[in-house]
Amino acid sequence: MRKLRKFFFLLALPAAAQTAAPAKPPADDLKLVQGLQRRIASGTKEKKASDMKPYKSTIPGTDVSFEMVPIPGGEFTMGTPAGEAGRQKDEGPQHKVRLDPFWMAAREVTWDEYRLFQFSHVEGKMPDVDAVSHPTRPYVEMSFGMGLNGFPAISMTQHAANKYAQWLSAKTGQFYRLPTEAEWEYACRAGNAPVDLAASAWYDANANGKYQLVGTKKPNAWGLYDMLGNVMEWTLDAYAPYPAGDAVNPWVKSKTSYPQVARGGSWNDPASSLRCGARVASDASWKQQDPQLPKSIWYLTDAQWLGFRLVRPLKVPSVVEMNSFWNNGVEVDP
Repeated sequence: MRKLRKFFFLLALPAAAQTAAPAKPPADDLKLVQGLQRRIASGTKEKKASDMKPYKSTIPGTDVSFEMVPIPGGEFTMGTPAGEAGRQKDEGPQHKVRLDPFWMAAREVTWDEYRLFQFSHVEGKMPDVDAVSHPTRPYVEMSFGMGLNGFPAISMTQHAANKYAQWLSAKTGQFYRLPTEAEWEYACRAGNAPVDLAASAWYDANANGKYQLVGTKKPNAWGLYDMLGNVMEWTLDAYAPYPAGDAVNPWVKSKTSYPQVARGGSWNDPASSLRCGARVASDASWKQQDPQLPKSIWYLTDAQWLGFRLVRPLKVPSVVEMNSFWNNGVEVDP
């Protein structure tokens, strides 16, 4: 069983709220997504891979910034070979995957960034931003005492991460979403460059029982920090067996609330779990201590080792695709 920091969620929660069902947010008005897509498409200057450069973006109205790194398109072998130490059955069969180019965040999303979304309210200045669904206020301090400034945001559902991506897209005028499972593994492998785990990752043997400041270990060969360790990271995919054949830009869409895929291992895991091919399936136990019925669509009370980072594909998706990336439609627990 994973180690968890003690907290008093139940004691902090008003009795009346313990049985109150969290309201399911209405599905996005397609007109909202249409407006966002139109603004993003018209403002995107990069049209081909050679236009892609590293960049730093400051979230409008704040001094909080994040950096994006271009990831070249290409083909790689997804999955792990039979002889790899620690390999699990679900990491095969190995198969070829071809991906289009994209940018990926150099670092995991921090509380500095996420709290702007988590505690935002109607601003009255940017209707498309105001209209994006926001998390309900948490009943406890969600870093669980592990630190805020510069530390990775944790314990959010995949739905919450998706809505953060939509909010950030509305704020910046650039399209962001979670990486697919294939994009995440491709970026983690970084051309199969060798990995010095002790120099590049936080895990149970060196993390002192908590997450650490993002970007303080050595980046991988493509300039991405903490791909392995620190916090496990959400992907966009539902958990499913790999196909036997080759694939192009694969994405397994969610049809049920569980399981979805997280990658990378965390501060709470042994070194053997920090492998680019290792897969973790989400589970209802990740919000076991949430007393609400049904469970919150925003918080995973028992996943204090789970965060995320975002990607930005070179090609701006269609309205339908964009809406699908931001709304998985299965956020409410069965």
